[in-house]
Order: sequence, then C-alpha cells, then structure tokens
Amino acid sequence: MSHFLDRLSHFSLPRETFSGNHGQTTGEDRTWEDAYRNRWAHDKIVRSTHGVNCTGSCSWKIYVKGGIVTWETQQTDYPRTRWDMPNHEPRGCARGASYSWYLYSANRVKYPMVRGRLLERWRAALNVAKTPVDAWASIVENPEARRDYQQVRGMGGFVRSTWDEVNQLIAAANVYTIKQHGPDRIIGFSPIPAMSMVSYAAGSRYLSLIGGVCMSFYDWYCDLPPASPQVWGEQTDVPESADWYNSSFIIAWGSNVPQTRTPDAHFFTEVRYKGAKTVAVTPDYSEVAKLSDLWLHPKQGTDAALAMAMGHVVLKNFYFPDGGKPRSSYFDDYARRYTDLPLLVMLKEHTLADGSKTLVPDRYLRASDFNGQLGQKNNPEWKTVAFDTDGRAVLPNGSIGFRWGEAGRDDEGKWNLQPKEARSDTDVKLKLSVIEDGEQDTQVVDVAFPYFGGDASPHFTPNAQNGSINHARVPAVRLRLGKAGEERHALVATVFDLQVAQYGIDRGLGSGAKDFDDNAAYTPAWQESITGVPRDQVITVAQQFADNADKTHGKSMVIIGAAMNHWYHADMNYRGVINLLMMCGCIGQSGGGWAHYVGQEKLRPQTGWVPLAFATDWSRPPRQMNSTSFFYAHTDQWRYEKLGMEEIVSPLADKAAFGGSMIDFNVRAERMGWLPSAPQLKTNPLQVVKDATAAGLDAKDYVVRALKDGTLAMSCEDPDAPQNWPRNMFVWRSNLLGSSGKGHEYFCKHLLGTENGVQGKDLGRDEAKPEEVVWHEHAPQGKLDLLVTLDFRMSTTCLYSDVVLPTASWYEKNDLNTSDMHPFIHPLSAAVDPVWQSRSDWEIYKGFAKAFSEVCVGHLGVEKEVVLTPIMHDTPGELAQPFDVKEWRKGHCELIPGKTAPQITVVERDYPNTFKRFTALGPLLEKLGNGGKGIGWKTGTEVEQLGQLNGTTLDEGVTQGMPKIVTDIDACEVILQLAPETNGHVAVKAWEALGKQTGIDHTHLAIHREDEKIRFRDIQAQPRKIISSPTWSGIESETVSYNAGYTNVHELIPWRTLTGRQQFYQDHPWMIAFGEGLGSYRPPVDMKATSGIHNIKSNGNAEIVLNFITPHQKWGIHSTYSDNLMMLTLNRGGTVVWLSEDDAKSAGIVDNDWVELFNINGAVAARAVVSQRVKSGMVMMYHSQEKIINTPGSEITGVRGGIHNSVTRIVLKPTHMIGGYAQLSYGFNYYGTIGTNRDEFVVVRKMDKVDWLDTPADDHLIRAYQSQGENP
Repeated sequence: MSHFLDRLSHFSLPRETFSGNHGQTTGEDRTWEDAYRNRWAHDKIVRSTHGVNCTGSCSWKIYVKGGIVTWETQQTDYPRTRWDMPNHEPRGCARGASYSWYLYSANRVKYPMVRGRLLERWRAALNVAKTPVDAWASIVENPEARRDYQQVRGMGGFVRSTWDEVNQLIAAANVYTIKQHGPDRIIGFSPIPAMSMVSYAAGSRYLSLIGGVCMSFYDWYCDLPPASPQVWGEQTDVPESADWYNSSFIIAWGSNVPQTRTPDAHFFTEVRYKGAKTVAVTPDYSEVAKLSDLWLHPKQGTDAALAMAMGHVVLKNFYFPDGGKPRSSYFDDYARRYTDLPLLVMLKEHTLADGSKTLVPDRYLRASDFNGQLGQKNNPEWKTVAFDTDGRAVLPNGSIGFRWGEAGRDDEGKWNLQPKEARSDTDVKLKLSVIEDGEQDTQVVDVAFPYFGGDASPHFTPNAQNGSINHARVPAVRLRLGKAGEERHALVATVFDLQVAQYGIDRGLGSGAKDFDDNAAYTPAWQESITGVPRDQVITVAQQFADNADKTHGKSMVIIGAAMNHWYHADMNYRGVINLLMMCGCIGQSGGGWAHYVGQEKLRPQTGWVPLAFATDWSRPPRQMNSTSFFYAHTDQWRYEKLGMEEIVSPLADKAAFGGSMIDFNVRAERMGWLPSAPQLKTNPLQVVKDATAAGLDAKDYVVRALKDGTLAMSCEDPDAPQNWPRNMFVWRSNLLGSSGKGHEYFCKHLLGTENGVQGKDLGRDEAKPEEVVWHEHAPQGKLDLLVTLDFRMSTTCLYSDVVLPTASWYEKNDLNTSDMHPFIHPLSAAVDPVWQSRSDWEIYKGFAKAFSEVCVGHLGVEKEVVLTPIMHDTPGELAQPFDVKEWRKGHCELIPGKTAPQITVVERDYPNTFKRFTALGPLLEKLGNGGKGIGWKTGTEVEQLGQLNGTTLDEGVTQGMPKIVTDIDACEVILQLAPETNGHVAVKAWEALGKQTGIDHTHLAIHREDEKIRFRDIQAQPRKIISSPTWSGIESETVSYNAGYTNVHELIPWRTLTGRQQFYQDHPWMIAFGEGLGSYRPPVDMKATSGIHNIKSNGNAEIVLNFITPHQKWGIHSTYSDNLMMLTLNRGGTVVWLSEDDAKSAGIVDNDWVELFNINGAVAARAVVSQRVKSGMVMMYHSQEKIINTPGSEITGVRGGIHNSVTRIVLKPTHMIGGYAQLSYGFNYYGTIGTNRDEFVVVRKMDKVDWLDTPADDHLIRAYQSQGENP
C-alpha cells in the first residue's frame, strides 16, 4: 500500500508488540524511505585529497554514484603514528567537506573561454594571415587592437571557444613572443607544488622546455621567512604536528592552530591532557587563545620586543643566574657545540657623528686572516675560528669552507659537527666567553650597537633610551694573527659576549640592566611600554619555557604562523623567537624547536620532482624568478615608492652609501648575480647567441664584453621599456589577482592596463630619484599581451584573463600530495572523469606543447639562447664573494660570471620537438645524474626501471627508446621512482653521497628500507610514510617523530650556513649596514599611505586610521571556498572586515554596516563585524575573500570594492637581496625579497551610499535606488 493509504488506515493496521511491550511492529509500507537511503548510496569510494594550500594534506573518501560525486568524508586508515602517541587522523575540516559543491556549481568553468574582443580579432586575423604566428603579430603590433581587449579585462565579455582554437592561439602567442622578444618574456605563476605535484609540473615543464620563466611563490606569499635561511641555511624545515605531543611547553605565537591547522589541532589538545603547558601570543582573542593556559596579547607588530625580553630573562636566569647558581649545563653544552656563540668576531673602529670613536662588530674572523691561513689551502676565507677553553685559537670542523672543494683534498670529510680541531683532528671544547674557562689576556671595551626601539612612529610607542645607539661593555682579546716578526693583530670578541651585551645583561663589566624592572633595552619592563604585555607575564613565560627546556633537554616548542612574517622587519620578529629556542637548546630535539607552519610547503619527494617539473632531464639550468622583485618592477609599484632606504639603515652605517631608492638595490643585486632577472637582457637571448657567433666569440665571452661596453643591457635597468615587458603569462593552481597580488590595483593599472582604483600619483623623476633605473615620464599601462588562467572555478584572476581554461577538479585527476604536518605521501585520484570540457593540467599543457610544436615550424627550429642564473645556494658558487661588496659596474672588480655577476649558460632548445620532449624522460638524468641541496648521485638504474614501468617511446625521433611520461600517472611514477623519500635504493645512495662530505656514515637511517619502492597504486591503497632522506633534516622513525634539525644535532651534519652552525650573528656587510647583525626590535615602518587621502574626500562620516591586518580565515583556504555557498552560509555571505568595539564606536559604525577601507593604493568595500576580540588600533580582513562575491562599489574609487590587497603595496628590503654569500645565496623559494603587507594603515569609514554598480552610471534613477540603502 502507499504511504498515503497507510496514513488513512493508521488505526486499523495490524500491530505486534515485543520486548515486554517496549517495542511494536506494524505492517505499514516503508518504501518512502528509499529516497533517503539512495541519497547515501554509492557505487564506489575513491581516495583523493584537496590540492589547496592549507597544509592539512588530508586523505578523503570520495563517494561516487552513477558517475557523479555525491559527497566526501574523512579517511580513517592512516598508518599508525606510534604505539605511545595519538594517530594523525581524523584529518579534515568543514571546508574540505564542502568541496564537492564546486564540481557541479554555477561557479565551475565548463568550457574554454576567450575574451570576446580578442577572439573576434583572432578569427579575423587568421583569415588573412599566412600563419597563426603572423595572425597574432597583426594583433599585438597594432596598439589600437591591443588596447581594445586589454582595457576591458575584468569586465566580463567571455565567449565559448574550443580546445583546438585556444591551443593554437596560445601557441602562436608563445612562438611570436620567443621569436620577437625572447622566451624569458613568457612567465608562469603557480604556487605550492606539494599540493598537486604533477599539476604544477605540467606548466613548469612546458615553460622550461621553451625557455620560459617559472615564478616563485613562497617568498611572494610572504610565507618564506628570510630569517630561516639566515640562521640555518634551510627554508622552514619544521616538525610534523605529531611532535607537538612530545613537547611539554608550547607557545603558539601568531599561529591560530584550531582555525588554520584544523586537522592537526587535536595534537595540541591531547598534549595538554598529558600535562603540557600552552601559551598563546596573539594580539586578538583568537581560537588558539581559548586553548591556552595563558594569553599574551602584544600590540600587533611588536613581537620582536616581546621575544627579546624573553631572551633577556633566559640569559639572565639560566646563563648568568644570581646567588652563585651554576649555568645550565645543557644550555652551555648545546651553545658550544651547535651554535656560532663561541666563534670569534672582529671589532673595528668607527667614528660617530660627534667625532668620537667607538668599536663596532664586523665580520667573523676567518682562517685567511692569519698570516699562514692556519695551514688551509682550501677556502680559508670561508673557515671560521674560535678559542678553545685554554684560550688558543682553533679551527673547528664544519664551516662552509670544508663543504666545497676538489675530491681528495686534505680537508675532505671534515664538514661535520664533531667536536674536533680540523688541523689536528683532536677533540676540542670551544670557549663561549673570553672571560670564562681558562684564563687569557682580555680587555673590556666599549662596543656600539644600533638601537631602533626609540624610532619615532605615528602609530607605535617608542622607548627612546639614549638615542639610536646603545653602548655596552664587552670583553675582548687582542689576537696575534702572525708569528713573531710578522705580527698583525685583531681585536676579537665571541658572538656570545656580543650577544649578551646586546641583550643588556649586567655581568659586572659596567653596562647592562640592573634588574627586570629596569627600563633598559630588552628588559621585561622595557618591552611593556612597547607591547603592552605586563612584565610579570613575560618573566613567567620565559622562565617556565627555559626551565622546561633545561629539564627535558629541549622539549619546549614555539608553533609559529606567517603572521609575524608579513611585517617589513619580519626578520627581527623571527630571529627574536629563534634566538630564544637556540639559547634553550630546543632546535633538533624531538618535542622542541621552531614549528613554523604556513603554506603546504614540504614537497617531500623534491629531488624526484625537479627533473620532471623543470625539464632538467633535457636542459639545464631552468629559468626561475623571485616573484616579489618581478612584480615590484613590472606593476610599476617602484614608481610610487615613499619608503627611502635611509629611513631603515643602521645609525652606525653611512647613510649616503646605503640610502636612495629601493629599486636601485634590487638592480644592483641582479647585476652582481645575487638575484635572478626576468626578463634578463634587453636583447632577445636568441639574438645574443647569433650576435656572438657573428662576432666570432663564445657566447659567454661576448655577453661579458657586451655588458661592460654597453652593447647589452640588463632588463632590470629599464623595466618600463617595451623591450623589457613580460608579454605572455600563465596562471594555474592560483588566484594571483584575487588573493596574493600585493598592490592589486597597480597590477590592474600597469600590468593589465584596465580599470583600477589607484589613488596616488607616481613620484616623478625628481622625487623618486632612481639612480640605476631609467625613468619614463609616462608609465606604461598594459604590459601583458596575453594572460591565460587555468582554473576549475571562475575566480577573480579568471575574470581579468584573456583566456580561461577549465581544469579538472581535485576529484578528477591523478596526482601526488604531501605536507609539513605529517610524513605521509598520498594521492589525488580521478574518482570521475573531468566534467563538461575540463581537462587535467597535465593534459592541458600537453596540448599546448603539441600545438606549439606544430605552430613553431617555419618560425623556430633548433635554437640556442643565453640563460643568466644567479649564484645559487648549495653550490660551490655560494663561496663567490667572501668579504666586501664589489660591483663590476662601478669598477670595483672584474665582471666574472658566477662570481661577481650572474652565471652565463648557452642552452639549446629543440622547439619543433617540444611535445616529444614533454612526454618522455630526457637523457641528462642518465648522463649527469640527479641530486639536491648540494649532493648528487647516479640515476641510471632508476631510469632503466622507469622504462620498464611506464614503457618506452616507440615513435622514431629524438625520444625513441626513452621512458614515457604520457599520462599523469606516468608523471607520478617518475617522481616516486627518482626521489629518495619514495625509493629506498635512492635514499641509501643519497646518504652515501652526503657521507663523503661529512666523513660520517649515515646510511643506517635508510638501509632498513632500501628495497622499498612506493608506487602510485600503493598510495591509492593507503597513505605511505616517506623514507628518511638527506634532503630534509629530520628522520622517519618508529621511535622519533619528524623534527627539523634532528640530523644536525644527532648525526652531526652541519647546518648549511657559513659557520656550519646555527647563527645568532649575520656578518654580511649589508646585514651590518642595515642594523641586523644581531637580533633586535624594529618597529613597523611608516608606509605613508593615508596622509594624502585621510579626511580629503569626505562622505560626511567620521574617518579613523587603523592598522590593516590580514590573517587566515575559518571559512576558506586563501580564496578557495570564499565563493562556496556552503562556506558563505557559515560566514556572512560576502566580504567582511573585523574591528574593535571602541574603534567602531569612534567612527559611528555598528555591526553589519557597510564600511570602506582606503588609502592611496586603493579601496575595499565590506560589511563590518564589530567584535570584542579585536584589539583597538587594528582592522582585520581575513585573507582572502573574492571581490566578486557580494561586494559593492567603492565611493572613493568608483570601481568595485577591491580585494584585501587593493590597499597594499609591495616593499622590498635590501637584506633579502644578498647573494653569493654562503647561506645568503639565492635559491628558488629559498631566499629573496618577500611580499610584506602588514605595515599598511587604512582609513576606515562608514559608507554613505551603497552602489552595486548594476545600474548604468548615467541612469537618472540611480539615486532613487541608492536611497533605499542598496540597489534592489
């Protein structure tokens, strides 16, 4: 019977009771329940994950019914962590659980789309042009035609196209650009390979094969803390989240663990049940504050002051305790063995402004400073010196000079941290202070240190002290550098003695703070006036943190997020915290250390991925560029620069030598080979080789001569010249223009040439004062000829693009995924075929390669070009420039490629065979081998096995007989086979290679897994734990959780720094000149972004100025999910900003009001969330909310309200440009300029009229609509 009839006969239905009348059965029909059952029925479950930059890297069950993804749930089959620890699962969050909404939503990009004005011109040009390349030329060489489609970027107007048509258009644009301008005018931006390795590699492989440029992301996102390379020579190697459980004291410093590390937050909670103490350091009352025993809330941007004060407490109470107590023996031993604190620094005389003399710290003392170079023939300039406990000058193992040199040299195998004297190979104990241990002749001298805490700032409280220079008393030794009759002397001090003086510790030498209540630099009382944190809290936390570390040998941990890295002086924030950890011996100890979590950075099978991603199986080196410097130049933000370098230079430096324009420093860095360039030369690099041949010169020699005589010019010297514009740009796996683009409005104005909200004017020739850069009276608008974006959703970047291509979602392709947070590698899997006309990134770029190979015929053949690359970290080149900075352009030295200038390489491109090369593994892996981070090994066996696994190419031609890389699974297998993390045989070879440098056998770390090879089908069955590899500084073990620095401490492998040790001190001349030789506090800089617009364009409402802060959100991962209906319903359905109750009241703003945030960079329109949790003086806009979702127009700009980066602008810091100097050498996503944005201030006011820009501007009814508050 039907359910309806059942209801009519409800009382007459037969009934039967059971369980003593507690239950009753009836005969009614229940088929109505089938709809509910069917909702949760499925045909299959497929394992996949989300390729989003969240670090979660969670394994998910994807439920499929009838070829449709119906929903997803968390996988619960991770391998067990350890018997004595909680497991990593459950992993997942509400954001991930909502992802399947995207697959069939209106937001999905379903077909290839092209801007209508461009496609119309393209089709017309094809009808009359001889070739597609000529057709493209006819469009972009016609200024009117070019501007026609550029000026409507971001304004809709897309029409549907076909794959064949777009592939031909893109290929023609690429071929024309290479032929006319050069391959380095083709740019690709995609972030975070770890989240979908093959998808990233698809685009980067295509670009690398044609000579294009792959843009960095980690530095651009400002997730890359330069302090990490400065201190360790490594970029953010961090503990897995399970290691939190091994800690007994955790400070969550600027990391909102439950909100941004949701899948891992259970470890934070579970370790509290075990008795660990937790402290939150965050200006606002965030989610993590609720999980902590104590909440410290310093004023935003003042974290370094708080960290320095904690360091002061640790030094005083544990290194110099009162009452005759002994120093912590653990801290003392750790500092001597694993840090640079015992190493000697030369002191030099300096004349102050008043004419008086003082001493200042200079560089490390090196073996080369001695007359006999301490007997060192190999790299004596790069070997640092210390005193032993008897006061003798000794040469400890491990400094970078021991790392590089010819095989078989005398000092081979001494790049290690064994406590040995390198010359005699005898045991040695280094002296921390020259006035401790064995007696030696010493003197106490006056040393000057730069002090920035008193710098005047309009929004931050200074603590003036005695001006901009602190004088402290430091014990020193006058050291003889030559034997009798050849005597020279140097006045030296240990890093420890200098650091103790810098921190203001009173050692009875005539300087330092009396006690913690003394308002002297870096005491708890001093910081209180700056941060607002009560001194008692600082003393308590520092004391307990250090006491725990002392008793547990390092099990105190700081979990840190990128928040502190988004300040201009981020290095001081980080080094303050890192100093604290190093003083307490926490780095490299399980349960302790620096747990820095930002994006999903840990590309664990990195060395297996690189050959695939950058086509190093076919040619080397690839072109790579640091994005921050690139976008600063090519969005013309340098033309609006108001921050002069003389404002940030040390008071002890020559302001005339280190002042001037920010971009000038970047140009000098590129010329000296410190930073990469893109484009590289004003002349097409293909033409350079032809010109060299015509001149009868080797191309390298020709470039040297031509750069010196001016025949060739570097592009960075004239970024606004049309010859130096980037011309084609690919964006994939990214929302560059809707999320990470600092200075969004400048992108729109200068790079894209479209509608924008820039409010300021450029500075003009006289005010900007660039010395190294050509100034054009009128800045270009619209540098890019073509912008192509691949995405599964119609993001903001898609709307600004010329071509938008539908890419497969994370449930529609095969790929690999790893994370910092756990040691597993697992897959993205194709649960269903790509919907509509979408294709995987691998198939899309493979299509580009095929079309390019066809279109280039008759225009490009086998060509040679010149490639410039910077002096790279983890290569012998990092020993290029040991002492002073010398510029060849200024006549200080000769132009020597790879030493005083970029490296110069001639690379051959086989353009007609681009597709064949894309789909096969090239010969260089067999010829040259593979490697990473300064070590290499042979890969012949792995290449042969890949041929057996993937099959070999049968077609005749350049790739015949080579392993195939045709499918995405083929590409996965290449990575897994070549990487030591997933191939035990390779892991053992890699450890053997490292052992040759260290003189220590490390193979025991992987030998037990030598026969293990992880395949793609293995990880589809279950996530697999990676194999220990020398690529990383932690190990995978059944007894130890992954912890960064573990192999440095326990295997005695040096850190990849100048000293081989963790460095408190930075001795590069630019680091000293900008006042960052030692850690200190530096207040945020004044960006001067509100003074020209505050109370200038009034709308009748009160205007207040607030610090603009952009933390990560709960309702999205960056911009992903911020347009997802499920997440929007959990938030407020559109763009919001958060401000304090006090600030809101002063501006007449109530909760949910429409407000506008603006400065000279642009404007944002959003709803206000008024909350007690927000600190006064700041406004928070969660990163990142799409401006295409419920965002009205701005009253200030007249255009739609902007993204969070509409009110920001890029600023560069010279210390991040240093290169050719040990750990301060360039590496892709390792070191370089970063995209900070938190020093910005904005004007905040309530909006008067809310205009959704849906009504034509000339509509006479517009005011009537607006009078209702919003357009109906």
